[in-house]
Amino acid sequence: MTAPAPKTPGWLDWCPEPSEPVFVLPPGTVDTHCHVFGPQAAFPFAPERKYTPCDASKDQLLALHDHLGVSRAVIVQATCHGADNRAMTDAVLASGGRARGIATVRPDVTDAELRRLDAAGVRGVRFNFLKRLVDSAPREDLTAVAERITPLGWHIVLYFEAADLPELADFFAALPTPLVVDHMGRPDVTRPVTGPEFSGFLRFVERADVWVKVTCPERLTVTGPAARKGERHPYADVVPFARRAVEEFPDRVLWGTDWPHPNLTGHMPDDGLLVDHIPRIAVTPELRHKLLVANPTRLYWPDERPPESGSRATSPRLD
Repeated sequence: MTAPAPKTPGWLDWCPEPSEPVFVLPPGTVDTHCHVFGPQAAFPFAPERKYTPCDASKDQLLALHDHLGVSRAVIVQATCHGADNRAMTDAVLASGGRARGIATVRPDVTDAELRRLDAAGVRGVRFNFLKRLVDSAPREDLTAVAERITPLGWHIVLYFEAADLPELADFFAALPTPLVVDHMGRPDVTRPVTGPEFSGFLRFVERADVWVKVTCPERLTVTGPAARKGERHPYADVVPFARRAVEEFPDRVLWGTDWPHPNLTGHMPDDGLLVDHIPRIAVTPELRHKLLVANPTRLYWPDERPPESGSRATSPRLD
């Protein structure tokens, strides 16, 4: 047996004992952005990967969701696995229909493989434009992939830096599928929330069929996890951006944990506190129900009616 590859120096492992959230997630809550890493012994990492993480298995993800009160999940292919989607699809298939998947595919992917992924529960592909994570993202290849997945009814998940959006916006808007943007397009939270950069991002959302993940305050923050003087909560600098997105596009926002939080260097977040961040960005029960339940159910389980706001029904397990 090949020895497991050592973790990238300085790698931060996910929090093994997250706190109990104060905020109680409503029945039907969907974590629309989480990953699995390996385990390496079963699902080796891709040779071309840019980082080597710790293991983060489907069982550990399930345990976290049980702890937090999450009902369903959308498991996004991790870049450390490249276009080998086996770890992700294994986790989706093990969920018994309580999870969906987002894959990474190459332009030469076969129709048979796309059908296999669809049958496994995959509902989209991810295009990554972060140069530190991928070598390149040729537009011709991405357009070819988009055309291939359109008949399946899939969507495209986009990961990019805010500064790159102006040169990419027209290309994105011309893609023939719905779009889902990771982490609010990674805004610079030191700039005004009403300034031209974030306002430009929201106008891009307005012009196309775009959904926004109001995720990863721990990745976007400058002030960090500690509450500032006079503030009771961490990540205060990210709150105005997420709140504006939720209030301007209440029917097209999504929430997720980003567990197991790859490539963080400053700190590893407490996932319980990330749940307690939700009422600060979605300030009414109606907005929270749309963010956590109604919107992701409509996107990923369109044939189902989500639990109504205020329902006291027991959340189904992800098992």
